[in-house]
Parts: sequence; structure tokens; C-alpha cells
Amino acid sequence: MKLLVINPGSTSTKISVFDDEREIFTESIFHDAPVLLRYKTTNDQLPFRTEVVLEALSRHGIRIDDIDVFIGRGGCAYSQPEGVMEIDERLYADTRDDKGGSDHPAKLGVMMAYELGTKHGKPMYTLNPTNVDEFDDVARITGIKGIYRRAQSHVLNQKGIARLHASRIGRRYEECSFIVCHIDGGITIAAHKGGRMIDGTEGAGGDGPFTPTRLGSIPIMETARYLETHAPAELEAMCSRSGGFVSHFGTSDSDRIHAMKESGDPHAAIIWDAMIYQICKSIGSMAAVLEGNVDAILLTGGLVRFEDIVSGIEKRCSWIAPVTVYKGEVEQEEMCSEVLKVIRGEARARKYTGIPVFSGFDWDRS
Repeated sequence: MKLLVINPGSTSTKISVFDDEREIFTESIFHDAPVLLRYKTTNDQLPFRTEVVLEALSRHGIRIDDIDVFIGRGGCAYSQPEGVMEIDERLYADTRDDKGGSDHPAKLGVMMAYELGTKHGKPMYTLNPTNVDEFDDVARITGIKGIYRRAQSHVLNQKGIARLHASRIGRRYEECSFIVCHIDGGITIAAHKGGRMIDGTEGAGGDGPFTPTRLGSIPIMETARYLETHAPAELEAMCSRSGGFVSHFGTSDSDRIHAMKESGDPHAAIIWDAMIYQICKSIGSMAAVLEGNVDAILLTGGLVRFEDIVSGIEKRCSWIAPVTVYKGEVEQEEMCSEVLKVIRGEARARKYTGIPVFSGFDWDRS
């Protein structure tokens, strides 16, 4: 059985084909910000990203008709519990329309899987989209009544890495307390306790560290002043596509910015180091969430290939807990293996209800 796994990110599209558990190929295609910013919205990228997927299949001699199951990374619909979920028309529509209040390129995985699966009459699934919500209620509260923090992060990779590390230390994920940091074009840091992500930074919502493509947390009054001379759509784009390195340097190419730093460029040096500094601040906040009871700090994602990112985090945060690095991600393997369990009858897929995990407190309805 051939499974196509589609994983769009803020700076790349990763494509895999598996024959059952055996990987036939995995390819990650980098997209620099100027390429993606040609498209006004994330949804407008859909034809471009679909062509990227089809061209990758062609390069590896695989026909789209040979695919038995379509799997897409997801997000942007109403919040959901963890696990495998069938992709149907309702999930597709709510993902397309950003019903969850967030705009992240991961949504394109669900959209591509649905369109390709529908066209070819094959089953379609997603796993642990960016909008899985397991927050403790205290983590939702803000200082404005009726405005709440949202659970939006790299759930798929974070949970995959957390489960992998737990197994390597001979424990169950549900027994551990971890701080997991996904560090790539987007960056999210979350507190994992008892098998749940109880708090974390909202990657594409103007929260946490700035990244190669995202603006990160900004003081609210500075944001208000920015909006006096800029359209809200510009600020929204900077939350997920045109902030961070893109705003400073016009590119999301981390290798290029790091090379500038190494060559002595003072602007690149302080921006790069500030990103590491802000990652460490978020790790510290998650340590407080876990009351200092942290079994490990786990670093994952494409940018942990840079040793100075790892050493910078170790310098500031290793007093909290041991730091372990998992280079790259386990997202492709996770999507394949969990969907195979469903296909083999070893697990059940959820149905998307269109009802968010959290929709306010009792006082909001009184």
C-alpha cells in the first residue's frame, strides 16, 4: 500500500511516499520568502504547492494513480483533540476558511490531500494538526475579558519527539514532563505534562520568539503604533510569512543569514543571537509552568543543525534540565505509522465535528 505524506511548512514543502512502513523517498523543497510572498494569501499558494508535490512524484517515477492513501499535515480549522482524523468536506472547508482563527501553511496539507484524494477516489487523513488543544484553562486567560490565548503549535513533531525521547529513556510519554522546542522557519516551545501540551507559544499568532518568517511577541502599544501607518493585513502576514528574518533581510534563508553572521555582519549577528535569546526566554517560562519539574528539554527542527543555536540554549537553560537534540523532524514517519494503524484496524480515526475544544467559559455566556 502506497501512502503519500504531504507536509507544507512556512519555508518548505516536504513530500514522502511510503510502501507500508518502508520509505520510498522523502524530499524537502525549500521556498524562500520572496517566492511565497508572490501569493497574497496562504490559500493562494495551493496550486503552486500542489505542483511541487506532483513534480516530486514525477522525479521519483511514481504516478499519482499509484497512491492508495493521501495524508496531509493540517491546521487552521476549529481546535481538535490529538490523533488521526479523517479529512472530509467539512474539515476541508473549515481549514480553507481559517475557522480556528489562525493562518498557517500546514493547512495546505489537508487541502491538497482532500483535493487529490477526492479526485482519485482514495482515503484521506490528517494527524495532530497545529490546532490540537490540550491547554490547561489557566493558560488561556489574558487581561482582556473574552480574548483568550490559543493552542497553535507544531503539535505533530512536538508529540512525536516527546514520545520518541520517552521511549529512549524507558518511560511512557504520559509519565514525563518535557519542554519541547520546534526550531525551524517557525518556532514553538511547549510544556508537555502527563501526555498533554498544557501550555505553549502560539507560533503564527504573534507570540513567542521571532523566527525566520514570524515577528514573535511585540509590546502591544508598539503594535498599535505600527497599525497607525500599516494595514492590518501587513501585520497578519508578518505573523506567519513576512516577519523575523524576512523583515530584517528580505529572505527566510537561515543558511544565508548565519553565513552573514559568521562573516562579521553586525546586523545579522545581533538578530541571530536575539532569536536564540528569545527561545531561551520561552523555555524559562515553560519551566515555570512545569514548576521546575522538567525531565528534559528537547530541541528539534531544521535549525538545530546550527551548533551555536544548540550551545546558546545549553548555556542559558541546561540548569533547568538536560538538553537533548533531535535533528530534523519525525513528522513524516508519524503520519505514516499512525494512519497505517487505522487502516489495519488497530486504531480508529476521529471524525471532525466542527466544534472547538474550547469555546469560552460559563461567564462568557451569561
